[in-house]
Amino acid sequence: MALPDLDTSVGHSFGLEVDGITIKQISEVTGLKMEQDVIELKQNMADGKYVVKKLPGRMKAGEVVFTRGLTADNSFEKWVKDSRFGKMGSARKNGVVVVYDYEGQPIKRYKIMRAWPKALEIGTLKAGDTSVLTEKLTVTYEEMEVE
Repeated sequence: MALPDLDTSVGHSFGLEVDGITIKQISEVTGLKMEQDVIELKQNMADGKYVVKKLPGRMKAGEVVFTRGLTADNSFEKWVKDSRFGKMGSARKNGVVVVYDYEGQPIKRYKIMRAWPKALEIGTLKAGDTSVLTEKLTVTYEEMEVE
C-alpha cells in the first residue's frame, strides 16, 4: 500500500530477506547508505578564471549492522562460518531490507548486493542482568539499490 502524499513511514517493522528466507526478529538496522566519490575537476576558463567543478565518481561499498535478540536461529552463525573459512562463493549473497507499513505490507525495499558478514558480536553477558541478550551482525556490501 502506497503512503498518501505528505505522510511518512514509521520504521517500526522491518525484516531481512536472504536466500528467500525472511528474518523479522531484527530489532535494529543501522548503516544503510548509498554513497559515491566526488571528483574535483580544476581548470582555467578561456577568460583565465579558475573554476572547480564537482563530478560524480564511483559508488562506494558500505556496511550495515543488523541487531536482534539472541534466539535459537543460527542463520547468522552459518553465514559467518562460510565467509570465515573462505567459502566466498556461498558467503557472498544478495539480500533485501524490507520496511513494512502498519498493515504489514512492504513499502520500501533496500537491496544490498554481493554482501558478506564481516563480524558477529554477542551482547554483554552480565550475571544478574535482566536485559535482552543481543547479537549484532556487521555485513559489508558492494552495492545498494532502492527498489
